[in-house]
This record gives sequence, structure tokens and C-alpha cells, in this order.
Amino acid sequence: MHIDTMAATARQLMADNKGLLAMDESLPNITKRFETLGIAPTAENRRAYRELIVTTPKIGEYLSGAILVEETAGQSTEQGVPFLDVLRGKGVLAGVKVDEGLMDLAGFPGEKVTIGLDHLRERLGKFREMGLTFAKWRAAFPIGPDTPTEGSIVANVHELARYAALCQEAGILPIVEPEVLMDGAHDIRRCAEVTKHVLRALFDQISLQQVHLRCMILKPNMVVSGLSAPVQATVTEVADATIDCLMETVPAAVPGIAFLSGGQSPEDATEHLNAIHADYPDLPWPVTFSFSRAIQMPAMERWMGQRENVAAAQELLLQRLELLMLARRGIYQTSLEA
Repeated sequence: MHIDTMAATARQLMADNKGLLAMDESLPNITKRFETLGIAPTAENRRAYRELIVTTPKIGEYLSGAILVEETAGQSTEQGVPFLDVLRGKGVLAGVKVDEGLMDLAGFPGEKVTIGLDHLRERLGKFREMGLTFAKWRAAFPIGPDTPTEGSIVANVHELARYAALCQEAGILPIVEPEVLMDGAHDIRRCAEVTKHVLRALFDQISLQQVHLRCMILKPNMVVSGLSAPVQATVTEVADATIDCLMETVPAAVPGIAFLSGGQSPEDATEHLNAIHADYPDLPWPVTFSFSRAIQMPAMERWMGQRENVAAAQELLLQRLELLMLARRGIYQTSLEA
């Protein structure tokens, strides 16, 4: 097991006030986003959009890593330069999403389990040969009147732990993503309760599966109100509840926490990240961002599938990344959004 190599990868991903870009939308998700904007959901448009991202000038000043899907990991620029080489030249580590999405969990109506462990050992060997240094697996936990159930929590965190163990066997750093979803009208206290429960169960399984804590990164949700909650928690309440949750559940040996945005607006996600750093400067782990929509959506909306919009879209991408870098230092201000 390549413990020192994986630990070094974790340190590099969490260093220098940088963060990660999750450009790992599944085919159904990116198709939906394209169709919503009137962009033809073709393979060439997916390639062109992801070329826009990886070729953005100065992206390496803000990003330590980029999470790709398998399709993107094998693609090249219009000039034939592999995306992996472009990212490597910018000092950005490349990783890959290895889960295969969600399916109905038998016996638990309305709940899902993540699939993809079958043949994962062989796939990880191929990804390592390609030069990918880390991977990601997502489990999703919806909040409802009776969910998530204990059975679905145990099923999903067990899969997360088995995935992490297989990654470490292959010498690939696992990013472990247990996402408590924002969908619903629940308040922040309910989100905190569920998130704590999920994280406690996760680290129980990580211990049972003998996963090395210093060779993984946790990618959790922030503790926020449900999207349709009548009262939304304040920025300070989000920061307090999120850190309280993490301090009670995440071992200090974990080398980093990279938050997902989970449906937050770019402005909200940035402001929440800033409050966490401004109010809690002495946490036991480095904390950064691993956002997808909160970074990409303004750029995608500006691009609209048109070659002449590439430069303007890249500028929007860089603007958000610069604001997130300031948030990681705890010096972002909402007035900068103008």
C-alpha cells in the first residue's frame, strides 16, 4: 500500500488556499443542465465544454485538483492534447469519479444506494496507469419525515468504506462523499442531526474496513436549512452548526475536508465557506471547497455552446475561483460579488 504517496497527494490537494473543482457530472446530469439552457447534449459539446474548463488560463493558481468522469479523463483538446496533460501542465492533480450512480435500495421505498463496487479493483488499476491520483464516490441521504432510515445509512456508508479500502489498496487517494441532501423543508437542526448520524456511522465503517485515516479526504455537505424551508439559517448559524457537527464526528487524523456545494448558489456557498474560515481559524484539519455547480453554472450559462463565448465564460470561472480562494482565507466580502 502506497501510504506515503497517498498522504502526499492529500497534502497537495489541501495546500496553498486552493480547492477542487468537481467537473464530474454524470451523463444524465450534464444532459439535463445542457437541455435546460438550450445547449445540444452531444458528446462533442460535452468535450468542448470541458475543454473550456481545463484550458482556462491561470486555473492552477486556484485549483489543486479536478474531479473528472471517465469520459473526460480520456478526452483531448481540439488540438489533440490530452486533458490530463493540460491539467498536469497547470499543476492541477486529476482524479476520477468511480461510483456508477444511484439505484433503488431493496426494502426501503424512496431510498437509494450507490453502485459500482463490482470490478472496481480492476478499474482502479487502469486509472492508476492513466496517472490519476485520487478518486471520488458519492452517497446521497435525503431528509424526509422517516428518512434516512438506519438501514439505508448502514448500506451506503459500508459501500463508501469498501470503496475507500479498494482505492487505498490501489494507491489512489479516496475522496469520501456522504451527502445529506438540501432538498426539503427541514430546518438546520434536522440537517445537523442527520449529518452527525451519517458521519458517525461512516467513521465506524471506515474503522471496521481498516481504511487509513491519513490517506483519505472527506467531502461532506455543509449543515444548512432545506431549500424550501420557510426560515433559512443565517451565515453564522451555518458556520456554527457545520463546525459543531464536524468537531463531534471527524477524527483529527483526517488530512482534509473539502465541502460540496450541494445546490447552494455560488454566492451562498462562498459566503458560508468564508464564515467557516473567519470564525474558526484553528480547526484540526485544513478545510476547502470541492464545488461543482457553485463554480460552473455562471460559466456554462455564459458559454451556451458557442465558441465565441469561451473567453467570457472562462473569465467568470476565474472570478468565482478567486472569490473562493479569498473565502478559504476568511477575507471574502459580499461586496466583491459586484
